[in-house]
Amino acid sequence: MKAKYNKIAMGAAVLALSLAAVSCNGELDLAPKGEITKEQINDNSIESLMSAAYAGLECHFFGNNESFAGPITNWVFDVRSDDAYKGGGGISMEGNIHQLEVSNISSDNPTCLFKWENNYYAISRVHKAMNAIKDSKLSEADMRELMGELKTLRAYFYFDLNRVFRNIAYFDETENPNGKTNTEFTKAEIYEKIETDLKEAIAVLPENATQVGRVNKYVAAAILAKVYAQTGDYANTLTYANMVVNSGKYELYDNFGDMSKIAFNNKKESILAIQFSTANNNAHINWNNLLNTTYSDGNLFGNGDDFFLASQNLVNAFRTDANGLPYLDGTFNDIRLTDDYTDNIDPRLDFTVGRIGFPFRGHIYNDKWCRAKDIYGEYSGKKGLIDPSSPDMVKGFPWGASPLNFILIRYADILLLKAEAEIELNQNLDDARSIINQVRRKAARSVDAGYSPVDLDPNKASYFVGEYPAAGWTQDYARKAVRMERRLELAMEGQRWFDLVRWNTVVPTVNTYMQSEAHLRPYYTGCSISENEVYLPAPVSEVDNAQGLYK
Repeated sequence: MKAKYNKIAMGAAVLALSLAAVSCNGELDLAPKGEITKEQINDNSIESLMSAAYAGLECHFFGNNESFAGPITNWVFDVRSDDAYKGGGGISMEGNIHQLEVSNISSDNPTCLFKWENNYYAISRVHKAMNAIKDSKLSEADMRELMGELKTLRAYFYFDLNRVFRNIAYFDETENPNGKTNTEFTKAEIYEKIETDLKEAIAVLPENATQVGRVNKYVAAAILAKVYAQTGDYANTLTYANMVVNSGKYELYDNFGDMSKIAFNNKKESILAIQFSTANNNAHINWNNLLNTTYSDGNLFGNGDDFFLASQNLVNAFRTDANGLPYLDGTFNDIRLTDDYTDNIDPRLDFTVGRIGFPFRGHIYNDKWCRAKDIYGEYSGKKGLIDPSSPDMVKGFPWGASPLNFILIRYADILLLKAEAEIELNQNLDDARSIINQVRRKAARSVDAGYSPVDLDPNKASYFVGEYPAAGWTQDYARKAVRMERRLELAMEGQRWFDLVRWNTVVPTVNTYMQSEAHLRPYYTGCSISENEVYLPAPVSEVDNAQGLYK
């Protein structure tokens, strides 16, 4: 049977099979269409249903434009944090994302609705596949393995929902979603269901995926480590992070810039990634940067929209002291890191953010690339973008599209979660320091590595990344260090907001940021976030359509 699953086909054939979603209450309560009968269940139909379930990771439910429709990058949640501005042509452009930026979110915000819909559509696909497999003539072994994959996917989608919304509806493949409430289970109870799915998946999944892009037991373990971290269960975080680390299957990239090069798709640091390709006339390209490409000089990227811009706060967090260590005092808005800035900086800055006068994927970034510099400043994002002159870059619309995979989970994330767990448990502090320094060594060696396209300019910047010494390495200091390391290493990857939430620091961090940033970005004046605004309510259209079942 495994030989049958030699390709994740995410094209039109998949869509033709079954993909109208059954959701819960409202969008989720559409009548099923294109159902597969028991008589139609065979190897090919199961393969298509599995492909459809995996395609749910991409959010391809709204005309391929996941940039608007709850993007897989979760960049709109970085905009909620201290890492990024909305960007674009001005405050009123994509005002729904501006609402997230200033924490003044209306109940009919379409970005929130898209996030809700995308995940429930994806869950529906998973359940269709599960039920078809139960009715199939597969061997018990093949059935268990495929169900393990599907449970991993379901867990991932519910995890995404549960860490964003205040209350969500939960149902499994045996239940009719119609009539389900979003208050039947607490957030903690839903996390328990997610954990159960992942543990059951780990027990049956192979060590090696049946094909590139599919999950194995260590992908499930990595997700579970992230789930436990989000709930503050650091003992279990450590258990499952160790499972990933001790597998020996993953390593850090040699160069920080490798994740933005197509040659490194599915290489050693990638744990779970969405697969993209320019094959079949660009039928499966990565659309993620449609909104986020720069307004580039000479039309390099096409007519980029210049959304999702690094904040001054984030840029200044990359400064390093005389020992090459970051400043941990939280005050990052004193200066601009222009091309005449002479103090030390972490080179990861120039792999992450475009700075005027510095290389940008083989070109020189200048102020003509900034669409609304007076409103949003001058720092465009680089991650997820390849050299616009590359033959692998799709020309024209959608701007910034390429066959570059989008990494949902990479090894550095899990390593740093392991270090964080050791620190929070106040055990193996030296090991935690070693892990953090391991990540920092990758950053340090990136300066001299043979990367292409070029992103650094050592003649203009004093790149210096040092390692944390044993002296003074207390639990409190180590906690600050690992949290800063996650910010620097994972910047602009949709992680920061969720880190702040699980650390229970989102309210003081974001409020301090808004107050200090207001002199640069006046639209922050008077803005604040409260504890009851951290999690989003169910979209009002879903509440209205639920006929009293949703709150």
